[in-house]
Amino acid sequence: MSDLPGSAADLLPLLTRAERLLSRRVGGVLAAESLTIEAWRVLCLLADGLGHPMSEVATAASLPPGTLTKLVDQLVDRNLVFRRIDPADRRRIRAYLTDRGRREHERLSARIHADLAGLGVPGDVDLAGQLGDLIGRLAAERRRTPA
Repeated sequence: MSDLPGSAADLLPLLTRAERLLSRRVGGVLAAESLTIEAWRVLCLLADGLGHPMSEVATAASLPPGTLTKLVDQLVDRNLVFRRIDPADRRRIRAYLTDRGRREHERLSARIHADLAGLGVPGDVDLAGQLGDLIGRLAAERRRTPA
C-alpha cells in the first residue's frame, strides 16, 4: 500500500477483488449458455462490427495466441464468429461477429445487465469514467516507458 490513502497503488487489490467477483457473477449467466468469460470478452470486442486482428483480440481477452485460436475455433463452430484475411495486410487474420453472433451478444448483454441491475449505485457511471481515465493514463505511461 502507498503512503497516500486513495492513491492508484491502493486500487490494485480492490480492482482485483471486484473483477473476480464480477467475473464470477457474469460467468454464472454465461455458463447457462455454455460460454466463458473469455468468450464473452471476445464477443464484446467484436460487437463494434469493425473486425479485429487476432493479436488485438488476444490482448483484449487476456489470452495467449494459441488459447485464443482454440477459443475462436469454438466460436466459429457455434456460428458466432468468422475470420477473414485482412484486406490491408494479407498476412493478418481479422475476426468478426456473424449475424447470429451479433444477436447472441445483444441477447446476452441484456441478460447480464438485468442480472447486475440490482447492484447499481448512483456512482457507477462516475466510477466507470474514472476507471476509463485511469486505464488511459496507465496505457499512455506504458507506451512512454521502455520495456
